Amino acid sequence: MSRSGSADSRLRPGLLGRGRECETLTGLVAAVKAGRSRVLVVRGEAGIGKTALLDFLVDRAAGCRVGRAAGVESEMELAYAGLHQLCGPHLERLDRLPAPQRDALGTAFGLRPGTAPDRFLVGLAALTLLSEVAEEQPLVCVVDDAQWLDRASTQTLEFVARRLRVEPVAMVFAVRESGDEPVLAGLPELVVHGLSSRDAGGLLDASVPGVLDPGVRDRILAESRGNPLALLELPRGLSATELAFGAVSAADATPLVHRLEQGFLRQLTPLPPQSRRLLLAAAAEPVGDVPLLWRAVERLGIRPEAATAAEAAGLIELRDHARFRHPLVRSAVYRSATPAERREVHRALADVTDVRVDPDRRAWHRARAAANPDEAVATELERSAGNALAHGGVAAAAAFLEQAAALTPDPARRVQRALDGAHLKVHAGEYGDALALLAAAHSAPLDDAVRARIDLVRAEISLASNCADEALPLLLGAARRLEPLDARLARDTYLDALSAALFAGRLASGPGARQVAEAVRRTPPPSPARTVDALLEALAVRFTDGYAPAAPMSHRAVEAFAGAELSLDETLRFSWLAAATAASLWDDGCWDVLTRRHLELVRRTGALSVLPLALHTRTVVQLFTGDLAGATSLVEETRSVTEATGSTLAHYGEIGLAAVRGREEQAEPLVESCLEDVVARGEGVGVNMAQWARAVLCNGLGRYGEAVAAARDAAADPCELGPPQWALAELVEAGVRSGELRTAQAALEQLSHMTRASGTDWALGTEAGRRALLSEGAAAEELHREAIARLGRTRVRVELARAQLLYGEWLRREGRRGDARGQLRTAHEALTAMGVDGFADRARRELLATGETVRKRTVETSKELTSQEAHIAELVADGLTNPEIGAALYISPRTVEWHLRKIFAKLAVNSRRQLRPALRDAERSGA
Repeated sequence: MSRSGSADSRLRPGLLGRGRECETLTGLVAAVKAGRSRVLVVRGEAGIGKTALLDFLVDRAAGCRVGRAAGVESEMELAYAGLHQLCGPHLERLDRLPAPQRDALGTAFGLRPGTAPDRFLVGLAALTLLSEVAEEQPLVCVVDDAQWLDRASTQTLEFVARRLRVEPVAMVFAVRESGDEPVLAGLPELVVHGLSSRDAGGLLDASVPGVLDPGVRDRILAESRGNPLALLELPRGLSATELAFGAVSAADATPLVHRLEQGFLRQLTPLPPQSRRLLLAAAAEPVGDVPLLWRAVERLGIRPEAATAAEAAGLIELRDHARFRHPLVRSAVYRSATPAERREVHRALADVTDVRVDPDRRAWHRARAAANPDEAVATELERSAGNALAHGGVAAAAAFLEQAAALTPDPARRVQRALDGAHLKVHAGEYGDALALLAAAHSAPLDDAVRARIDLVRAEISLASNCADEALPLLLGAARRLEPLDARLARDTYLDALSAALFAGRLASGPGARQVAEAVRRTPPPSPARTVDALLEALAVRFTDGYAPAAPMSHRAVEAFAGAELSLDETLRFSWLAAATAASLWDDGCWDVLTRRHLELVRRTGALSVLPLALHTRTVVQLFTGDLAGATSLVEETRSVTEATGSTLAHYGEIGLAAVRGREEQAEPLVESCLEDVVARGEGVGVNMAQWARAVLCNGLGRYGEAVAAARDAAADPCELGPPQWALAELVEAGVRSGELRTAQAALEQLSHMTRASGTDWALGTEAGRRALLSEGAAAEELHREAIARLGRTRVRVELARAQLLYGEWLRREGRRGDARGQLRTAHEALTAMGVDGFADRARRELLATGETVRKRTVETSKELTSQEAHIAELVADGLTNPEIGAALYISPRTVEWHLRKIFAKLAVNSRRQLRPALRDAERSGA
């Protein structure tokens, strides 16, 4: 026994030399029993002892409830299969969850009908369910072979793990290392390495009875590299003579995993044929369903006593679940069978799987039972793809279509299914798999339409991976090729091309928005026109003839888009473009509808490739409406999403939030980082967004010269929607305040050209307020009043408060202190309540200049309460319950309660009713 091994490790030979690891796991269990959450990812190569450590953890979890799940390589395409293993034993509690969570989890598991559930709502439901279980008894969740979980389960469990705070829940994942991108990256890790030479020798000596030749011993130690499973299994492949006298061949260069599988195969050889067939059936049945396995075994003509030899060999346990001694046993058994043998057992498993209860797994087995292309099976798989989409499994749907394509006899239909699968894999963020499907599509004869679709999917991959400049030529080429073949698809592709052009913006190295628009103008309009066609026509006019000629068409298109029933594909692909068009028109109503609907659909379908963009655009809406608490929540969600998806999209929402709040210490580093990142990536839209945010920040802080520079840069890009138009308003204000009147006047003329063409209250109110800055006397006052009246009819509450501030500042400069106080007080209170601190402080300084005593908003509470605590306090004060707050913030009700206890202590209150007065007092306190 190594001195490094603890007394605990003596309980199991596989834990020799694992004192450090055992100590970590023992501490984890102690923390959970003490009411604290813990998350740990145990990483290591196959056979390194991860499963043994999980078993040790389960042994130490006496007094805790234990949940177990395991990934199975062959089941990776079945959405939520892994999550169901963990949550399935607790589904009797499903009705206790809040209704939206109950419905989302029930739909994901196929327990109730419904549309595809919000992926994050499924995660929140799982978090709430596990937290409820842990209320009665600490819960230890153990997930083995997490690298083989289906994607939907991995994302959901990672979501849960990142949001555990104070729940007595532990989540421990075992992950096999590979050359691929690591699974569950960023979570706390325990990396398991090979045993030391001393411990490896001790384990080998203990596992081999009788005499062991020194040369053989050295060879096994060298080959195993401290891998415990190798130390235990490699000697089993040697005879007693070979062990004692060393009559063995030179070391095999085969990778260790394959060597271990070969060792298991040697243990299969002495088994009766029927026992080997039973093991193969168990290896082919991914969930370890023993009753189902016995039904399949009976259909195969295998007698029950065949299990005796397999269990006696220690290869499998057949109790409540079928469990192999090690996952490598399963893979060795499955790989050693001939294709005909595998097809036979899959056919039997398909026959005994109830199509009404589990149609997708039945289709999965039928696919593996097919010896040749089979349209009936392919059709069934395509139907399963539709089921997966309905349950929120975009990745699963793509995998089913991939299988369906492989089994499709007709070449044209096969290519169609492959392209459909590739398209879904793009939305699931699986770009490498999408490219592989495109390569498979190339193997069939291709006509121009198919070639165009292949170019289109390649462009989608470039767009989704934030390479808009690379995508644009592909999209333009695909659209031109499609024009004579499929006019509708061609126009959809032109819309994609416009999106790419707008993202690349000023940094495009090739064609831009104008070139795309000119190509659109050369094509005949469709008949009948669809909603997306109207949007395309309006944008084509916008980028050829200009803003004003396109404004009426743009309004009609945006309103139609906001009110139309669109397909899933249309909504996912074009909602951002429609929303950006609404923003550039200053149409706050349609902007609100489009961004909200887009985000809801993206969440519900699990289209992770576009989720960060949907979150950012919705965040910017809330910045204008003054819902900074809601914007903060979305920013927090965006961080989690980008961690989970690896998205490289700049954090536009976070940049805008820091700027509108007036938090220079947060905003400036974000702006600088964003500019560096987007320029390197060729994403011109990011330059405009970052510089607009900087202009807002500097105008709020009274640094008008810097605001002029930032606003001028943001407004310089005519081929963008939103920020350049908003930046003109910032440029007028900054130009007037810094004395650059000619700059302000020129910006006002550009602004007026667009706002009058738009004609919305937001547009005309913004222009009136800025024109007032360059006017005098009664004309200026009338314009200030018009701005306030018009903006008062909109959702843009921040702009309304800023208009009141501008009017109050003008009144004070006119010497009308009494009138000024009323406007400035209203602006100050509104800006303070919304958390727009830079402009609020500007209003406070103006009030002081009128002679009014104004106590500065205290920063004491802001510093004492974290941003999340402040948000929770506001939601509680608004009357929301803990489950409602948890649903809004993607945390569990228990975590809400934990935050609430801290909030009560910091604000010296002891009831929810006292929160609102306490928050109000805190805001009013201080000099």
